[in-house]
Amino acid sequence: MGYGVCGGQMTLTGKKIILGVTGSIAAYKAVELLRELTKAGASVLVAMTESAQRFVAPLTFATLSRQEVMTDLFARDDEATIRHVAAPHGADLFLVAPATADSIAKFAQGRADDLLSALFLACTRPIVLAPAMDAAMYRHPAVQANLTRLRTWGVRVVGPATGELASGVWGPGRLAEIADIMQTVTELLCPKSDLSGEVVLITAGPTRERLDPVRFLSTRASGKMGYALAEEAVARGAKTILVSGPSDLTPPQGVEIIRVETALQMRAAALDRLAEATVVIKAAAVSDYRPAHPAESKLTKRDAPLTLELVPNPDILHEIGAQKGTRIIVGFAAETSDVVRRAEQKLKKKNLDLIVANDVSQAEGGFESETNQVVLLDPEGGVDALPLLPKREVARRILDRVVSLRHEKQGGRVEG
Repeated sequence: MGYGVCGGQMTLTGKKIILGVTGSIAAYKAVELLRELTKAGASVLVAMTESAQRFVAPLTFATLSRQEVMTDLFARDDEATIRHVAAPHGADLFLVAPATADSIAKFAQGRADDLLSALFLACTRPIVLAPAMDAAMYRHPAVQANLTRLRTWGVRVVGPATGELASGVWGPGRLAEIADIMQTVTELLCPKSDLSGEVVLITAGPTRERLDPVRFLSTRASGKMGYALAEEAVARGAKTILVSGPSDLTPPQGVEIIRVETALQMRAAALDRLAEATVVIKAAAVSDYRPAHPAESKLTKRDAPLTLELVPNPDILHEIGAQKGTRIIVGFAAETSDVVRRAEQKLKKKNLDLIVANDVSQAEGGFESETNQVVLLDPEGGVDALPLLPKREVARRILDRVVSLRHEKQGGRVEG
């Protein structure tokens, strides 16, 4: 596994991390996570809940970390300082993996009745949580509300992954892959700055075209891909402007959000900010048509068929491509058949530098999913088919290509 370099040294060298382990069957994976953190050069202090010690013995973590494991809320160190207060101040990051539903609830409620919740409240450094629990627990509104609240406080949440769980159920709740957790930790402690100086304009989500005051035409887009791109762009140093259609997602920290509803509103917002943009990524799934004459009052049901007159919406990406200049422009092609051929046509027609094509009929790689499986195509005939990946990783790959394109346009060369 490679996680890049930081300050010319191996990533995480000299960084101090507190690794919190809670009472989940996934606690055994925290052992491998600890090994990866220490291999990357980090000094790791492990803190375990009482429940976690039922799954993995503290001695295991102490042996691998070469440090005494924290298990007691009231323990004091050799200098008689309170460890749960002193430890966070000496750390660069607090990572909880796995994070159970109970621990997440305690963090969100501001409780401090055990070691980890007290560490959470005392910590002023970046915090990362990697949830792990059964699918029904993860989907519960209480857990989702707690995670949303923590995200608004700046806590980074990694995963969970979808797969077979300890209960035998298939669904979300698996601890995120170790590589994904490591990538997030690295981003926070040694952020890339390869988009510094760029102004990235991203469109995301669906649009809604009003039929009457209670009904609308729309697409199934959730905005997850566009929001992942915005999160990645701002993490890499770009000024990031996100023009979002209706979405329940929380905007990433540091991103300027412009909320719109209709395709015409999205067009106006995108063109209004186009002059300052150096990179445009159009990930929104815009409605191709809108009703010609939206009803002023609710349409009543009748026995006879209802005929709607639809008019085409403007092609926002085509307009942006016509004003390309020195900008890098990335488009998306959401298709259900003949994906690559249709994407190639759009790439040329709309004057793009890169197009991201995906088959949205796939259950795990289409709309509303946490993952995506895409093909990246460029005007020189390059075709890069990516495997099924979390959308944040897809965003990372896309922006890697943007960085390469910028070097090419400036006559530079990217070292591999």
